This record gives sequence, structure tokens and C-alpha cells, in this order.
Amino acid sequence: MFNVTTKTIEWGGRPLTLETGRIARQADGAVLATYGNTVVLCTVVAAKKAKPDIDFFPLTVNYQEKAFAAGKIPGGFFKREGRATEKETLTSRLIDRPIRPLFIDGFYNETQVVCTLLSHDLQNDPDMVALVGASAALTISGIPFMGPIAGCRVAYVNDEYLVNPTKMELLDSKLDLVVAGTKKSVLMVESEASELSEEIMLGAVMFGHREMQPVIDMIVSFAETAAKEPWDFKKESDKSLETKVKEIAETDLRAAYKIIGKQERSGKLDIIKAKVKAAFADSEYGEKTIVGAFKKLEQDIVRTDYVSSQKRIDGRGPSDVRAIVCEVGVLPMTHGSALFTRGETQAIVVATLGTSQDEQRIDALEGEYTEGFMLHYNFPPYSTGEVGRMAGPGRREIGHGKLAWRAVHPLLPEKDEFPYTLRCVSEITESNGSSSMASVCGASLAMMDAGVPLKNPVAGIAMGLIKEKAGFIVLSDILGDEDHLGDMDFKVAGTSQGITALQMDIKIDGITEEIMQVALKQAHEGRNYILGEMAKALSAPRTSVGKTAPRITTMVIAKDKIREVIGSGGKVIREICEVTGAKIDIDDDGTVRIAATSEEAGKKAFDWVHSIVAEAEIGKVYDGKVVRVVDFGAFVNFCGPKDGLVHVSELANYRVANVTDVVKEGDLVKVKVLEMDNRGKIRLSMRVVDQESGEEISEEALKEKKQQNQ
Repeated sequence: MFNVTTKTIEWGGRPLTLETGRIARQADGAVLATYGNTVVLCTVVAAKKAKPDIDFFPLTVNYQEKAFAAGKIPGGFFKREGRATEKETLTSRLIDRPIRPLFIDGFYNETQVVCTLLSHDLQNDPDMVALVGASAALTISGIPFMGPIAGCRVAYVNDEYLVNPTKMELLDSKLDLVVAGTKKSVLMVESEASELSEEIMLGAVMFGHREMQPVIDMIVSFAETAAKEPWDFKKESDKSLETKVKEIAETDLRAAYKIIGKQERSGKLDIIKAKVKAAFADSEYGEKTIVGAFKKLEQDIVRTDYVSSQKRIDGRGPSDVRAIVCEVGVLPMTHGSALFTRGETQAIVVATLGTSQDEQRIDALEGEYTEGFMLHYNFPPYSTGEVGRMAGPGRREIGHGKLAWRAVHPLLPEKDEFPYTLRCVSEITESNGSSSMASVCGASLAMMDAGVPLKNPVAGIAMGLIKEKAGFIVLSDILGDEDHLGDMDFKVAGTSQGITALQMDIKIDGITEEIMQVALKQAHEGRNYILGEMAKALSAPRTSVGKTAPRITTMVIAKDKIREVIGSGGKVIREICEVTGAKIDIDDDGTVRIAATSEEAGKKAFDWVHSIVAEAEIGKVYDGKVVRVVDFGAFVNFCGPKDGLVHVSELANYRVANVTDVVKEGDLVKVKVLEMDNRGKIRLSMRVVDQESGEEISEEALKEKKQQNQ
């Protein structure tokens, strides 16, 4: 019934197995990829024909995690998987980016790759298993895919590279880098690093590329046995049409690409495109074919001019960065804010400080955990001068936000040093090239403006590439058009000490180590320039949080006192918060964090908690409240939940006939601790304390008062 093909190799100390022919046999390609005990089913299906007049490749990649893979039942009312999580979205992008450039140019058939996590051993991350499985499924499908590719994760532990680290091994690593590529070159990089040098980062990329080669060989061998017949596909092209389009539009296009302003240039390009369409309105050519010829001419003009002249659309040289303006404290009521403008790219970034109650709770397959730092990226349509639908964050917004998060995350202070939950929001108000890197710069400034003690300021820059037969040119701080018409989007973020995040996407069949070296060197120079411009606005974190931000005071109490602070059903802690206006968080280890927007409220709450947990001291004077009156004295609550007895003889410096002549229930009094016995009974005195000033009365003064009363 089944015609099963299986291949297994040892990779990174664990077996990697690819299987096809048993599951999902109606898909064009289906591979069950297993690494350790993590299993991902990867399928690919492509439409047999392209939709008419489509001039782009409609590829969709969906990575999905099933709760049963880790022996869990989903939370929520419906008890089933819902919308994609951030991890699923980011993994989908991770697979999409390296496979997209390897489909044959002109292949516009709708294609869908679905990777489903079926089993998770909680040690081997499924993302690389899914990427390898997707590559294998595409390779055997017959679809015009110029693979295979492979990918792996690289860690840097004890000054050594480690391939495919487990979750535990990754905890000790200074690097979390994912790299994907073909037999000859690198296609995609994604990473977070602890201020590592360019040499270490490049070494990690090339190490990963070498380590993935056995997997590529395995997929080739796998395909030799299991591959379907390749599709008969040839790109439609018409040299005579391309010649005619060139005659009509070349002069105008060259003039348009000398216009520096994006809006003016875009408007001119739209006019030229409309002119070309009109010229072929009555021809046999479809709009897709005409637009394709126009785009090819546009691309050829810009790319050849770049390589030959070393000059760019806006007149800059290859390594020049656009003019930068940085402002901080631009919004009066926020905790920290910054406006970062680089050329025609601009971001308003706001930092907000919260308590542990504001942490994001994440229910992942690996278990539930909290995240104390969030960075959210928003890209409204007005930022590019367009009308568009306003909806929730899409894959692009989530991906760009995570990249900026990775760039800033290694520089955050430890929780015991700065016990705040942090959220940054980047609102892109203008866009013409690398708004994600503008978000990194803006986040650094906004957080420093909020008083967050970052280890170092961080900046980011996007690099581009034009690679032609005549040579290549690496571009610093790329424009939107350079990204669209170029071959590479290479984003580098870091401090003056080293790199914290690296992301690379390629539109060609890969780049060499030489190109990466040039790009990293140029990015280093550009990053230092941007850091210098940022320092003109704010060079270091403010020494304290802003006036509108909560002040957090930390204290540590004994674990057996936690119950007393919380009270029965939370009664005590609720009363403290309601009366003082402060927020109080208590950890299981006894750490108490008190947050308040005013110093007075914070101190009041701190003193209240301290009074509850403090031990009474013999000879010390306390403020107290009479809670019960008896014939022989009064019981006074004076130190948190502690009560003590003021005997009738200690109520006043004269003979008291009736206790109620001196005190009543609810009276606020001042008492001194005279004695505590082993059973916890406490003897107090009001007689030796001045009830107005709280000062202790000396023996001489007591004798004098007694004589006066007699």
C-alpha cells in the first residue's frame, strides 16, 4: 500500500530522518522530518496553472504547532488551536525567506507550504526541522524549485561554536544564530548576540554553512529515490517587447531615477508605467507581460548605473548614511519617548515602565512563562503616503518587531537591578528604507529617556547589494527602491562594542563570504556614525525614571511573613493598595516590589509592609491603635499584626480608676515595648511616652510629674 522512502544521518549528535510515501500522499511533496524526538510533517502543493495577470509569486508558508505534540490540551474556552502564535508566525517567515528566491523566475503558480509539528521533545527546536523538511518536500515535488537548501542553529559557548544546541545548551550561549543556504552560498541569517565582534559573527555564519552540508547531501540522495517528475515550465519572455518598452521608457526612467525625493520619484514612475501600458493597449500582450518587461528595464537601468558609477538614486556614495535627526522627550505624559528621523524614514518610539503584573504571559508548548520586555512595531499605510486597510499586526509587523527586540534585549539590565516590566512601541510615521532599524535606534533613545539603564546605546543599519557580472556594490542605509531592485537586505544592529542582532535575506541564489565581509565592515562604520548622531540627543540613560513613571522600591521579607502581608483572602494587601494607591507584587522567595507614581505613596506603602513584617524591639517606641479595652488595661495593635497589653498601671503617670477614662477602642496612641516573653506576649507602656511628640519621658520627668499629680 505504501511506497516508503527513508533516509537517516547523524547530525549534531542526534539522528535526523526524512521519510516520504506514507503520509499526505496527495500533496505534491510530503516529508516527515524527525530530529531526536521532534517530528514535523512538511507538505507542499502548487496550483497547476497561474492566475491570469498575476505578476508576482504567491507563495504562502504556514508553520503550525499542535498542543498534542507536547502532551498538552490547549487553553481557552474552545480547547483547540486558534490564531497563529508569535512563534508560529516567526517560524513561517524563517522558512519562507530562504526558499522564496530559489523558485524559477516567472513561476507565478500559487504555492503553499504547510509544516505541522506533530511531536516535540522540548529540547530540539522544531523550526530547523521544519525548514529542512520543507526543503526536502519541495525538492521531491517536481515544482520548479532550485534547491535543496538546509538550515541549522549555531550557538557560541566557551569561545566555541556549537551546531543545533539543545534548549539547555542555548541558555549558556552568547549567540543564537540561524543560518540557511545552498551547497555553495548563504541565503538567510537571523540572530541575537551579546555584543559579539564581526569576526565571530561571520565565523558563526560560515560554521553553520559548513555544518548543513551533510543535510543538503542527504536531501539530494533522498530525492534521487523519491522525487517526482519535474514540471515542464519555461518563463515567458519576448525580446521584441522588451526592446519596444526600452525605446519608449528608457530616457524617462533614467530621468526619473535622478529625482531624489521618494514621493516625486514614485509619481514620475507611475506616469511612465501608465505611458507604457497605453502604448500597448491594443496589442496581444497581457498586462502582466507588459509590466514584467517594464520592471526588467527599470531594474537593468538602476543596477548597471550603480555598479558603473558608484552613485545612488539620491546622490550618495555606497557607504554614505542619510541625514539623521534625533529627539527625545517629545511626548509629555509618556515615560520615555524619541523621534528618530533618517532621511525619509521616521519612527516615534515610546517606552513604558510597568510592574510584574504587566508581564506578558505566554503559554508555549515548552511550558508557560512570562516575558518582561515587549517591543511592538506598527506600520500604518500613511507612512508610505498610501491608503490601506488598518488591521492587527501582520507577519511583517511581527517579524520587524522581533528583530528590533533581539537587537535591544541583550542590553537590558538585570531584573534585580531594574525591576520593571518594559514595553516599547514603534510607530512608523514615514518609510523609505529600513524602518526596523529606525525602530532599534528609537527604542534605544526612548528607553534611555525613560531612565532604563541600558548597558550601551544600540543602533541599527540596513545594507543592500547590487551584484552584476561586472562586479558588486554594497550599499549602506538602503532606500526602499534599493531594497526592491537590489539583491540583499542585510540588517546589522549593535553597540560600539559589538553586534546584538543580524538578519540577512537574499533575492538571488546566495552570497559569498567575501560579500559578507564587505557588508559587515561597512555596517560597522555606519553603525558607529549613527550612534554618534544619537549621542547628540542623549548619550546615556537618565539617572532616574520620569515623573510620570512608577517608582519601584524593593524589599525582602522572610517567607513565613508573606502570609501576614497578604492577609486572609488578600485582605491586608488589598487594603494597603487601596489606601496608598501603590501596586505591590510579592514573589515566592519573599521579594516585595512596591510601585507608586508618587514618592509619598511609595513610602507609605513601604512603611506599612515593613511594620507588618518587622519584629518588635524592646525599648522602642511605636505608633499603635487601641483594639480592645478590658478592666485591667488595653490591648494595642502596634507593629503590623502584633498586639500588646498596656496594663492599667502603665496607662498614665497617675492612678487610673477606669481604663476608659484614658483610652477607648480606636484611639491612636504611642507605646513603648517593655517586655516580650517566650510565648509571644508583649507588655507595653503609654506612661513613659509623650503622647503628643512621641518622645520617651525620662525617669526624672516621670518623678516630677508624679509629684505634681499628688
